[in-house]
Amino acid sequence: MKEYISTTRSKQRAYFRSGATLPLCFRRQMLRKLSDAMHQYEKPLAEALWIDLHKSYEEAYLTELSIVYGEIRNHLRHLRHWAKPERKSSPLAIMPASSRIIKEPLGNTLIIAPWNYPVQLLLNPLVGAISAGCTAMLKPSPYVSNVSLVLTEMIRATFPEEYIAIVEGNRQVNQMLLAERWDLIFFTGSPSLGKMVMEAASKHLTPVVLELGGKSPCIIDKTANLKVAAKRVAWGKALNAGQTCIAPDYLMIHEEVKDKFLKLLVKEWKHLLTKDPQKATHFVRIVSDKALERLISYLPISNSPSGRPIGGTPSHSEASIYYGGHYDRATRYLSPTILTDVSPDAPVMQEEIFGPIFPVLTFKEIDEVITFVTDREKPLALYYFGTNGDYVLRHTSSGGACVNDVIMHIVNHKVPFGGVGNSGMGSYHGKESFLAFSHRRAVISTPTWIDMPFRYMPYKLFAWIKHLV
Repeated sequence: MKEYISTTRSKQRAYFRSGATLPLCFRRQMLRKLSDAMHQYEKPLAEALWIDLHKSYEEAYLTELSIVYGEIRNHLRHLRHWAKPERKSSPLAIMPASSRIIKEPLGNTLIIAPWNYPVQLLLNPLVGAISAGCTAMLKPSPYVSNVSLVLTEMIRATFPEEYIAIVEGNRQVNQMLLAERWDLIFFTGSPSLGKMVMEAASKHLTPVVLELGGKSPCIIDKTANLKVAAKRVAWGKALNAGQTCIAPDYLMIHEEVKDKFLKLLVKEWKHLLTKDPQKATHFVRIVSDKALERLISYLPISNSPSGRPIGGTPSHSEASIYYGGHYDRATRYLSPTILTDVSPDAPVMQEEIFGPIFPVLTFKEIDEVITFVTDREKPLALYYFGTNGDYVLRHTSSGGACVNDVIMHIVNHKVPFGGVGNSGMGSYHGKESFLAFSHRRAVISTPTWIDMPFRYMPYKLFAWIKHLV
C-alpha cells in the first residue's frame, strides 16, 4: 500500500504539471462525469448506507446525494465567473501598472473523509478540487465498509488514477498518506485527529482545511416559540441519530420554560419517529459497537420512566433520565434520550456526544449562557431560539450559527461552511470550495513605454514621492 500511494502521488504530480487539469472545459467535463457516475451508482450507494448505518433512502438522498448534486450544479453554473481574473485598482505610486488576481490550482490534494456522512463529506470536497483544477487522492472511512467499497468502485470506474485516485484502509493507511507531500490536505473528523493531520502537514508546510467538531450549544430562551423550536430541535438531533458534526450537542433552557419545552420535545420525537424509534424506518443506528458503548457510558444507573433498566456507571448517577435511554447492542440502537440534572463537569459535557443524547442545563439570565459558551472551546455551530439572537451572536463565536433553527446553515451554498479555533480552520461549499483548492496569485503588469524615475536611487525626488506612498 505504501508503494502504491507513493507511486500514485508521483503520477498525479506529473499529470498536474502537464497542464491537463487547467482548461475550464476539462474541469466542467469532469464535474459532469462525477454527476453521471453518482446517478449511475445512486442505488448501490443508498443500499450501502442502509447496510452500514440503517440510513433510509430518503435521508440518504436528502443529506448526502442531493447535497453533492447541488454542489456540482452550482460549480458548473458559476465556474467561469469564479475563475476569471479579478481586476484591482493600482495606487498612484506604481502607475501606469495594472493589478489583478489570478486563481491557480494548488496542485495535488489529499481528501480524508469521516464515516457519518461518508458520501457527502468525501465527494463535496472533491467537487472543489475538480473545479479548481487540482488532482485528488481520496480516503473514505473504513467504519462504513460497504459505502467505502461502492465509492471505490465508482471512482475507479470514472477517473484515471493519475487524476483522481482512491485508497481504502485504516489509520495506518492514513499515516502513509500523511507522510507524503501534498499541496493541500482536506480533512473532516474529530479535533484530536485534526491535530494529528496538522502536525503531519507542518513537516512540509502543507496548507490544511480542517472540518472538525465540538460541543454545539442549543439555547432555548424564554422568548422562543417553543412549539416551533421543539420541532426543529427534535429533527436536528434525530438526524443521523445525532451523528452529525453540527448536531445540537446540549440544551441550555431558560428555567421558566424548561418543563414545557421538554414535553414538547418528547412529543415531537414521538411524532417524527413514532413511540418506538427502534421500529422507525428513518432512525439511523450507531456506527459501531465501540461508539455505542461510549454513548451508553454517559447514561446514569437508574430506571427509565417505563421502568426499563438503563446501563451506565455509578459515577454518572448525578444525572437523571427524563426520556429514553433504551438501547439494543445487537442492532446498535440507542433511542433519543434526554438527561436532566446534569453537572457541567459530567463526562457527557466534556466531549462531543455524537449520538442521540441530550444533556440539559438551565439558566436564568442570557449572560450565564454567554459565559458558559465562551469559557469553552469554540463550537462548530451555535443555535439560539428566541428574540435576542443578535446579542448572543455578538458575544459568542462559532463556526456557523442559526437563529431560531438548527443545521440549515449548511444548506446555503452561498455562505461558507467551516469551523473556528478547535472546531476547525478554512471553509468550503460553493465558491468557498473553489477558493479552498485555489491560490489567489497577485500579479502586477508594468508597461515599458515609460519608466518612472521615482523608485531609483539616489532618490532625488524623495521629497515629492513621499506624498504618494
